[in-house]
Amino acid sequence: MIANARMYAINDAVAAAWRRLFEWIALEADVPLDVVAHATPLSLADLWQRPDLGCALMCGFPWATWAKPVDRPAALVVPVPSPPAFGAQPIYWTDIVVRADSALKSIADIEGARFAFTVEDSQSGYQAPRRFFAERAQAHGGPLFAATVGPLHTPRRVVDAIIASEADAGPLDAWWHALLRRHEPALARQLRIVATTPPTPIPLVVCSAGVERRVRARLVAAFERVGRVPELADVRDSLLLARFVRPETTNYESLAQSARAADGLGYHRLR
Repeated sequence: MIANARMYAINDAVAAAWRRLFEWIALEADVPLDVVAHATPLSLADLWQRPDLGCALMCGFPWATWAKPVDRPAALVVPVPSPPAFGAQPIYWTDIVVRADSALKSIADIEGARFAFTVEDSQSGYQAPRRFFAERAQAHGGPLFAATVGPLHTPRRVVDAIIASEADAGPLDAWWHALLRRHEPALARQLRIVATTPPTPIPLVVCSAGVERRVRARLVAAFERVGRVPELADVRDSLLLARFVRPETTNYESLAQSARAADGLGYHRLR
């Protein structure tokens, strides 16, 4: 089976830490795992439908709204980021960012700007900002932005577009953004946060629905040990990861509810 952490493998060094983590999981759980990059332009949606999916990070919105011809991936665990802002909980949010030298200082300033996005089925890269802007767009009575820039597919490309002045503002997954500040501080300093969306359940670690339950149980037990194992201390430090815990899967329905609330306000798309 395969393992993948593309969502949070922000660069080669971080990808190497994820590889070490998955290799440890494979040995601890006695489950052979082939760590694959599945890099852009390959589709994450295609990755999550693979029958040989052993463990991968998956965004909560497509998981909660799954409508594919194959069974929805099975939830194994969820990560708990280590930075204090996450409150030792399996949550995250979206940072709305602009260039550090931008004249845009607040959400009100973003009206009429060019807003970047990743893909429409991304919670942090599209759905969270869509819900965040919905009331403001309704009060505005028309398009809130001069243009939307995307789909850009990855947070990295959102960063690149903002720094290159191809977009004025855009969304960044808060854990991804924390990893950027940790591992690429010079690049991160070129961005400034102007707003944050409310916290929501963080992406899950999933496997194919066809993975046997006894194998799932071994994977879960291995992931639950990650936060306590001394030999993984440097991996946890690199990934800004405290531990993995079992998910409260019913919490993810809130993501679908939030999207329906934006629809109810007539804000069906970022615009």
